[in-house]
Amino acid sequence: MSYRKVNYEEVEQVSSAMHFLSDPLETEQVGVTVARCDPGWNSKPHDHTDNDHEEVYVLIEGQATVVVDDDPVEMETGDALWIPPESTRQIRNGDEESAFVLVSAPSIGDDEGDEWLLSGFAG
Repeated sequence: MSYRKVNYEEVEQVSSAMHFLSDPLETEQVGVTVARCDPGWNSKPHDHTDNDHEEVYVLIEGQATVVVDDDPVEMETGDALWIPPESTRQIRNGDEESAFVLVSAPSIGDDEGDEWLLSGFAG
């Protein structure tokens, strides 16, 4: 089979919000998490210095605040936020449920010949 499919609602929830999809999808280079945040829910502050993973947080439902290095970033549905590995980040949810898709991967190196196609998908 050339693909793997999983429904995030069938993946055990961690920290009362996070559905980590990388293991059930058996990904090798990208982390994917769906976070369904209850009103008033906060994630633990953390960074990804140890694994050098940058992250993109995409808010797909609701409103929330993501605190990056003590700087609160207000987000609303449709906003995407890039966070470098060394920055501390924390989701702080407001009075209503929100939902994020969180994507992480190793930072792209500056070495010549290690280019990723970033302009779009072919086909």
